[in-house]
Amino acid sequence: MKIFNDPIYGFITVPDPLVLALIDHPWFQRLRYIKQLGLGHLVYPGALHTRFHHALGAMHLMGEAIGTLRSKGHEITEEEARGAAIAILLHDVGHGPFSHALEHSLVEGIGHEDVSALVMDALNLEFNGALDTGLKIFRDQYPKRALHQLVSSQLDVDRIDYLNRDSFYTGVSEGVIGGERIIKMLQIVDDRLVVESKAIYSIEKFLVARRLMYWQVYLHKTVVACELMLVETLRRAKELASTGAVVFASPPLQRFMREQHDRSAFKDPSVLADFLKLDDHDIMGAVKVWCDHPDKVLARLSSDLVQRRTLQIRLQDQPWDPQMVGGLKRSVSDQLHIENEFAGRFVLTGSIVNNAYDPVKDRIELLYKDGSSKDIAEASDNLGIQALARPVTKWYLTWPRGVALK
Repeated sequence: MKIFNDPIYGFITVPDPLVLALIDHPWFQRLRYIKQLGLGHLVYPGALHTRFHHALGAMHLMGEAIGTLRSKGHEITEEEARGAAIAILLHDVGHGPFSHALEHSLVEGIGHEDVSALVMDALNLEFNGALDTGLKIFRDQYPKRALHQLVSSQLDVDRIDYLNRDSFYTGVSEGVIGGERIIKMLQIVDDRLVVESKAIYSIEKFLVARRLMYWQVYLHKTVVACELMLVETLRRAKELASTGAVVFASPPLQRFMREQHDRSAFKDPSVLADFLKLDDHDIMGAVKVWCDHPDKVLARLSSDLVQRRTLQIRLQDQPWDPQMVGGLKRSVSDQLHIENEFAGRFVLTGSIVNNAYDPVKDRIELLYKDGSSKDIAEASDNLGIQALARPVTKWYLTWPRGVALK
């Protein structure tokens, strides 16, 4: 079968002809042209890896996890192993370019998880029902729930891969985790995925790494500012296009700028098909052209993004004073020579949340030799791990460079 050379794991073998056929499908190949970290490369120049890389890595780890569980006496059939591989391989296939920016600007009320499910349904039709088991595992409808937990949980192979992979490509060493040891320590009890207690320190490191990677990479304040700039750029372009203004874009991008598309719109196969034609090139190709658009707001947003004149951003522990924000908008309006209503495209406030471990949603349980189990936040004597079970919220304020913050 096919072998890929991966910089994280070495040689990755594709486990099944059906899985290889899915990898070769145009909808999956599109992931080669969607960066895993969106605009993260504007802060970490090496962060140019793609969702294609990540999906293959997660598929590889799924195979390792299945092998570990089989070696401990758990019966997992070839059909179940294939289904788990398909579920994790396609878990991100519904991502659009700069996914989170797109979900807040061009489409409404539908996230990449929902689009991934729709894509898997369409592929299942194309492959005559061969993805049935994978779909059930993905949607947590399969009798063996532990297989779904390997795909989506507090300790799934998705997170294990992206922490190590994103750490490698950004150079942020705090994200390195003992993924191989964690997988070797996996166990199933009462159809629940648990971890043998001797892996407690590996799990602690995993949770700490996740928290640090969020602050240092995923929620790095400059990355947040860049993503907000892209959101506002796309919103302004869509605003203009919806009024009939000429706004350059590739044909599929034009469709999403000129029409409103929510969850119900994706029931139309042509909408899904056009969405799956979009990648990073559509967005950045358009943004480069918009730098010379006659609309001053769109041109300024686009040129600032292309030339990396990022918005200034500050974080604090409470919401920003509305009066101060209003004054800042007036200053921006005066200095950029734009109407005050458009200053809100540059002066932005909101919050970001770092929730490294959410025991309410799902638990990481440690299995002891006497058969008992305990949540990692309760089992750990590291007070920091207990603190990780509480979300941390920070409030941001952005504004253009050259404008003084009073």
